[in-house]
Amino acid sequence: MKILLTAFTPFDGESINPALEAMKLLPDKIGNLEVLKLEVPTVFGKSARLVLETIEQEKPDFVLSIGQAGGRAEITPERIAINIDDARIPDNEGNQPVDRPIYLDGENAYFSTLPVKAMVEAIKKEGLPAALSNSAGTYVCNHLLYSVLYYIQINALPIKAGFIHVPYIPEQTLDKKDKPSLPLQDIVKGLKASIEAISKKMP
Repeated sequence: MKILLTAFTPFDGESINPALEAMKLLPDKIGNLEVLKLEVPTVFGKSARLVLETIEQEKPDFVLSIGQAGGRAEITPERIAINIDDARIPDNEGNQPVDRPIYLDGENAYFSTLPVKAMVEAIKKEGLPAALSNSAGTYVCNHLLYSVLYYIQINALPIKAGFIHVPYIPEQTLDKKDKPSLPLQDIVKGLKASIEAISKKMP
């Protein structure tokens, strides 16, 4: 069985995205899952198209997208995606949609189909901070999660999908002393634990 991991490029003036750096360090096999890795641009529309094309080609059993949530202290699996693009800052190609539905025919929201509470507990068992998040925001992270769940729903695909946010790493907070961070190796350990939890919950 296969899990497709996706992670975003740096954005908002950052030179690094801990989600992408952590994904690169994950092994190619976790539990019973073959791990596929995909770097995704932090761009509305383009990010979702790339991931959906990869889902069509690779036909994974699971999709886990990873993003940076600067300011959060924990690794946070997301419970829900909402049908709105509302960008506080432009994406990496200058797009800044405001109050725009992602899909006109989509539901108001879709829930993650990954075992989010088991993922949180697995990360905590590694001695790392973790919490369940009820908001993936309204930026490209939410856009991607919603698009993937919408695509799976309308095509009745047997794929489980979700999203996980990770904090800044210490290098990013040298000029942001008030922001929490987590060492990159801890983020890698937390992501691996969450994927192992997904593997154990396989049907």
